Amino acid sequence: MRLELLSMNESGLRVKFGRRGGLLAVGMLAIFACAGNSWAQAQENQANGSPEVQRLAREVHKAIVTLPQYGVFDDINFAIRGDNTVILRGEASRPTLASSAENVVKKIEGVKQVVNEIEVLPVSPNDDRIRALTYARIYRQPWLSRYTNNRGRQPFSPVRATMGITNDPPVGWHAIHIIVKNGNIRLMGVVDNESDLALAEMQARSVPGAFAVENDLIVANEGKK
Repeated sequence: MRLELLSMNESGLRVKFGRRGGLLAVGMLAIFACAGNSWAQAQENQANGSPEVQRLAREVHKAIVTLPQYGVFDDINFAIRGDNTVILRGEASRPTLASSAENVVKKIEGVKQVVNEIEVLPVSPNDDRIRALTYARIYRQPWLSRYTNNRGRQPFSPVRATMGITNDPPVGWHAIHIIVKNGNIRLMGVVDNESDLALAEMQARSVPGAFAVENDLIVANEGKK
């Protein structure tokens, strides 16, 4: 699980996360990281917000990453303003994720309002094809396959065969998220080292028909590339 806390110009906290990869928290006064599946809590200082904001951040994070719609082709982040307004941002490969995220966050105790700015990615057969190919290139690569628990031969999926991988994404946790929009690929998440970061990018760049690759992967304990 990855968490990134960044101070903002507004009185709030921005959080970005993915399922089970590692954790990086960056504040005005402190930088720390923790790889693996554990949850690391920010220091109670100006950069990371009050205990109440930290509680809301933990609960919003848990509520969203446990949604069944949230998966390898999505990237959700949020901000918490001083009045406990939660702003949802990022990209969702399916509209059901955007609406479900808003609905589940509204139910959290202490949340005053939810502003949903999640972008629903366009429906595109070409983007669906690129998602499928990028997923295969990355997670079927022997060295990178350890970044998911969804390994081995997959059962036949009638939904995926008829409606595409976007409507039936791979289950399980994935440290590397694949965001595709209008033929462009963006990689998000946490890897163990620079070699894996470069290898994931190389695999994504080998996908035929993709226009560009943006590598926003983070190396655990080393910060952003």
